[in-house]
Amino acid sequence: MSGGSATDEFSVLVLASDLGVDARPFLSTQTHGEEQESWHDCAQHLSSDEDFSDLDLLHFFRLEGSDNYGNRIFRIVGKFYPATIVSAERLKRYVYHKICSELPDGPFCIVYMHSTVQKEDNSPGLTILRWIYEEMPSDIKDRLQTVYFVHPGLRSRLVIATLGRFFLSGGLYWKIKYVSRLQYLWDDIKKGQVEIPEFVKSHDDVLEHRPLTDYGIEPDPFHMNEMPSSAYSFAKYDGRWSSRDYNYES
Repeated sequence: MSGGSATDEFSVLVLASDLGVDARPFLSTQTHGEEQESWHDCAQHLSSDEDFSDLDLLHFFRLEGSDNYGNRIFRIVGKFYPATIVSAERLKRYVYHKICSELPDGPFCIVYMHSTVQKEDNSPGLTILRWIYEEMPSDIKDRLQTVYFVHPGLRSRLVIATLGRFFLSGGLYWKIKYVSRLQYLWDDIKKGQVEIPEFVKSHDDVLEHRPLTDYGIEPDPFHMNEMPSSAYSFAKYDGRWSSRDYNYES
């Protein structure tokens, strides 16, 4: 084109159309680049008067004890997370606020409880999680040792096994440890170091009596092992939040 510089650079990114993946986290380099610069400084990234008390009351993300290897534990309860009303941007700020204000120096781990998670209500989407993780400072990512994935279910295993390597960095992908029953969690974490909600214990009891449900062999009429469908839920709420932002600006 006339007026263009011969030294102009461009790149092409091709995504398969049938994956239902929101490509904006990959394409918005300018916006994410600006956020990346401020992500490394708590004072710059967070507003001093920002109130997260409403999210704290939900108890979906909080610091607890330590595992058997001395790693501090961040417990995440998927069922407690209201994905339909919390924006991706606010979730990112909240996660960073918790890490900056509560996590002491040293290694840490995550215990994520997927028990009875519903794809319509509790999943922010895989690309949003990837976006949050990738924008963390490298030292924090290095300090994360293990992600204990409690009650993963068949669908979540399949999604992560088939698409996880593409949408999660290698550093995170290889840190995921599946924990199909609470009894296996106690091999790495002493009882009392992490609080287990009653519904997680009840879910565990149900799975003990229906072990084949984990493998999709036994029917799952109560949808205990629901996992977001790869057809539309990788960042389904992200688009909905974006449209709301546009409406506010108009």
